[in-house]
Amino acid sequence: MQNQATSHPARRAKARSARPIADLIGPGLSAACRKRGFASADLLTAWPDIVGDRYAEKVQPERLVWPRGRGAGGEDEVLEPAVLTVHTDGATALFLSYELPVVIERINAFFGWAAVGRIKIVQRPITARKRQRPPRLRDLTAEEESELAGKVGAVANPKLRQALEQLGRAVIAKNR
Repeated sequence: MQNQATSHPARRAKARSARPIADLIGPGLSAACRKRGFASADLLTAWPDIVGDRYAEKVQPERLVWPRGRGAGGEDEVLEPAVLTVHTDGATALFLSYELPVVIERINAFFGWAAVGRIKIVQRPITARKRQRPPRLRDLTAEEESELAGKVGAVANPKLRQALEQLGRAVIAKNR
C-alpha cells in the first residue's frame, strides 16, 4: 500500500494578508443582531437618520419580533408585520407615543415594505451614545489651493463653484 501523505505534492500554505476589521466583526455582529430579531445591523446603524435628531440619542431599538404562520407549502413565512421594541426614558416615551405612526412610516420606508406594524415602548434608562465627530481635515497648501482654483475657476454659477471648491478641498485634504 502506498502512503497517501507522500503520493500528493505538498501544498503551500496560503499567506494571510491583512483584512479589514469590518470583515472580521461583521459575521459576529450579524449573529448578535439575528438573536434580537434584526436580519442585519442596517436598522441599528441608520436609526439616527430614521428617527431624527430629537430621538436619536434618547430612543434605542432593542428587539424586532416577527410573528410566524404556516404558509401554503407548510413552511414558516411572515404573514404580518413585526413588532419593534424600543426603550427610552419616561418623558421621551410620552412624546414618542404621539409620533409612533410617523416613526413606523419612516422605518417601513427604510425597509421598502411594511416590515414594522407596531412599536412597543419599554421605559427604562438608556445608555448614552457618544457622538463621533468627523476628524478635522488638514489645511491645503498654497499650491493645492491654486490648483483647485484653476480647476473650478471656469464654473460660471457662484453657488456651484463654491460647492465644488468645498468638495475639492475635502477630497484633496483627505487623499493627500
